[in-house]
Amino acid sequence: KMLGRVLCTVLFVGALQSLAKASQGHISVVLLGATGDLAKKYLWQGLFQLYMDQVSSGHSFTFHGAALTALEPGQRLMFDVLKKLSCPPDEAPNRCAVLKDQFLKLSQYHQLSTAENYTALSREIEALLHQEGLKEAGRIFYFSVPPFAYTEIAHHINSSCRPPPGAWLRVVLEKPFGHDLESAQQLAAELRGFFREEEMYRVDHYLGKQAVAHILPFRDQNRQFLDPIWNRHHVERVEIVLKETVDAKGRTSFYEQYGVIRDVLQNHLTEALMFLIMELPANVSRAEEVLQHKLQSFQSLWGLEKNSAVLGQYQAYASQVQEELQQAQGYVSTTPTFAGVLIHSDSLRWEGVPFLLTSGKALDERVGYARVLFKNRAYCTQSETLRDAGPSQCKAKQIIFYFGHGALNTPAVLVSRNLFRPVMPKDSWKEVLSQSDLRIFGQPLSDYYVYSPVRERDAYSVLISNIYHGRKDFFITTENLLASWGFWTPLLDSISHQPLRLYPGGMENQHLLDFEMVSGGLAFSLAEPAELLNPTRQMPSDYKAIQTQYRQSPLVSAWSEDLISQLALDMEEAAVRSVARSGQFHLALSGGSSPVILFQRLARHHYTFPWKHTHIWLVDERCVPLTDSESNFFSLHSHLLQSVRVPYFNIHPMPVHLNRRLCVEEDRGTELYAKDIVALVANASFDLVLLGVGTDGHTASLFPRSENGLEGAPTVVLTESPVKPHQRMSLSLPLINKARQVFVLVLGKGKHDITTLLSRVGHEPKKWPISGVSPSSGQLVWYVDYEALLG
Repeated sequence: KMLGRVLCTVLFVGALQSLAKASQGHISVVLLGATGDLAKKYLWQGLFQLYMDQVSSGHSFTFHGAALTALEPGQRLMFDVLKKLSCPPDEAPNRCAVLKDQFLKLSQYHQLSTAENYTALSREIEALLHQEGLKEAGRIFYFSVPPFAYTEIAHHINSSCRPPPGAWLRVVLEKPFGHDLESAQQLAAELRGFFREEEMYRVDHYLGKQAVAHILPFRDQNRQFLDPIWNRHHVERVEIVLKETVDAKGRTSFYEQYGVIRDVLQNHLTEALMFLIMELPANVSRAEEVLQHKLQSFQSLWGLEKNSAVLGQYQAYASQVQEELQQAQGYVSTTPTFAGVLIHSDSLRWEGVPFLLTSGKALDERVGYARVLFKNRAYCTQSETLRDAGPSQCKAKQIIFYFGHGALNTPAVLVSRNLFRPVMPKDSWKEVLSQSDLRIFGQPLSDYYVYSPVRERDAYSVLISNIYHGRKDFFITTENLLASWGFWTPLLDSISHQPLRLYPGGMENQHLLDFEMVSGGLAFSLAEPAELLNPTRQMPSDYKAIQTQYRQSPLVSAWSEDLISQLALDMEEAAVRSVARSGQFHLALSGGSSPVILFQRLARHHYTFPWKHTHIWLVDERCVPLTDSESNFFSLHSHLLQSVRVPYFNIHPMPVHLNRRLCVEEDRGTELYAKDIVALVANASFDLVLLGVGTDGHTASLFPRSENGLEGAPTVVLTESPVKPHQRMSLSLPLINKARQVFVLVLGKGKHDITTLLSRVGHEPKKWPISGVSPSSGQLVWYVDYEALLG
């Protein structure tokens, strides 16, 4: 039952001798983790397929299974797997038997745990090749091991098992590649110490799925049809979906660490999204061009926020975690097993188009697809039943890259007949002409041009073939990896303790996980039934009670993201009321870092804000050119103004740059701004002023012990800041206090000390200018996040 080490070596040498004359070079494949689940299910079969495909290529091969298991039991486990290898259905049985026998002869098991083991393996490869007169072409090391083992293995390979000069090294890495941006950066830095970028192949097996791998070639080959319609003017939305019927049972240890977003969305679905939205390179076969265009697409994506996602967890998950991880009764997990995420791009091509990424376990079916749904402006007067309905312009227009499983149970590309007949490579894709009773997205299969692979191949076989050929365009580079984690990590941080929608699992979910786009984010369509709520999820009784007033004025407090959301809503309500009252809304905004996330929120989620009737003023400004990155106006423009439709003449930057000089008193910039306010703002009373608070108690650019602006007539003043740039222009405290409403925004732990101090002091603006904010006939509201309020 077991091939002994001696017999294995004899057979190995004999197989090499038969190939020595024709060989263009020898390739050694080392599979680390050779007895693990992934190796058993996919990798050995993929390596056997590589051997079948390349046996006549002129290269000779040996396959080295490696693990920590001792020699004899390791050999037994490995060869039990190899004996079960199979050939494709179209392979002749006789040839299959010969190839399988030869593959077994070329395969060996090694225990690799120490530096000496790696040195011995390298010497063994070199001795056998020298004995047979073969030149070494390269070595492939496939890491089918947990990521925590990468660094040690990489060190051993680099120091003891590299091929000689002139031969290449290819190291294949399996996900997960880190847990977030920081851990991915750390792992990347460690691996960079041992391998060059071109030597590393990070596997996302979805890039080996035939329908996913064909997205870029399809776009390239059908440019003539797609160029006019592959944009925001014609695409209604893009959906990328991976649904599973299985749950996480048996994998809860992994799932508790990663969850559905890290497991599926951050990698598989994001990569498919990039293929759909990236600009097409001139040559889609050039890995460098593809990578650069993918990175540009990452840069165009809006940052994800908490309301960008809806999250769920199937009901049995918590009890499975308790059982498998031996957690206490009543253990509450915040790990999502379902997620829907809304993504937007600000690129000219895709601005305004929603990209919906969805995945979950314990759902109604196993299926994966990327679906591009086009807008349809046609209206058909005559009944569809009275004419040829196939190419009807009134039916949905869509292109679907069907990853597999589901109703079709095969990879496929479907194009609505009322769009165009696609160009497909005849050597690898065939048209499916038989019409079945299947319906895809509510339409009969006859409404589509349908293509399936000529020869269906497992994703790992495709990727292993690409590794052999040195094709890197279907692997994850370090830049690609860090760009993806950089995009997803803020969302993962913000939802780490977010309540999850409980769902029963399978067909019983019904409409419970349906979601819709609301105010630029996502929300579940239905309320969660009370009977699904877990009775063990009690609210903690030790929360601090938070007062509803601060310094005798109304207080709004929440976690920062929720606080910003509420502040933006309140600002929009104030704007709507003001426009209804007077036809205009005069808004004065402070600079600094705190308002940036507010500006982004307003730009991305408040499409009904009456920008057309809004005047934007500055509360304060640094004495630098308006194009300088230090300028408050530059920040305001970058994060808000360039994204909303405010009339040009309604934008009022402070005149700090006059006569090619900055804040020179003789240029009378403060008087000019004050005159503009008097001329345009009724009674010089702004409808809303937004302020912040410095750690020293300053607000606007009014600093402690300031000689200007703390008292006297309402006006605009020049002031001095204790930090660079020192010169500032600011609204005076009396002018701020004429406003109808003043909102003060305070964010972060760094503001906790000043927030506590201000809660105890009275009206002392010379010490703490913010304490002098008290609208004479208006309302003051404080917006303070929990970190600033509670520390």
